[in-house]
Amino acid sequence: MRFLTHVLVTAVALGVTAYLLPGIHITSWAALLVAAVVLGVVNGVIRPVLVLVTLPITILTLGLFYLVVNGLVFGLAAALVPGFDVDSFGWSILGALVVGLASWCVGALVRD
Repeated sequence: MRFLTHVLVTAVALGVTAYLLPGIHITSWAALLVAAVVLGVVNGVIRPVLVLVTLPITILTLGLFYLVVNGLVFGLAAALVPGFDVDSFGWSILGALVVGLASWCVGALVRD
C-alpha cells in the first residue's frame, strides 16, 4: 500500500512538472505511471551508487553537485521510458528539482 501511494505521489509530481516546464514531455497517462515507477526504481538503485561515487566532488561544491546527480537520474529515467522525454540536461536538472518539491508538497498533504 505504501509503495502504491509513493508511485501515485510521484506520478502527480511528474504530471505537475510536465505541465509547468516546457522542456519535459509526457505523452500519455500510461507513460506517466510507468515513468513514476521507473523513477522510483532508479532513485532507489542507481542514485545511491552515484551519490557515493560523486561524494568528493559533492563535498567540494558544498552539495551543489547533488543537483547534477539528480538531473542524471531524472534523465536516465526519461531515456528508459518511451513517452517521457526531456529536451536537454538543463531541463533534466530543473525537472528533478520541481519533481522533488512537488512530491514533497503532495506527500505532506497525503500524510495529514
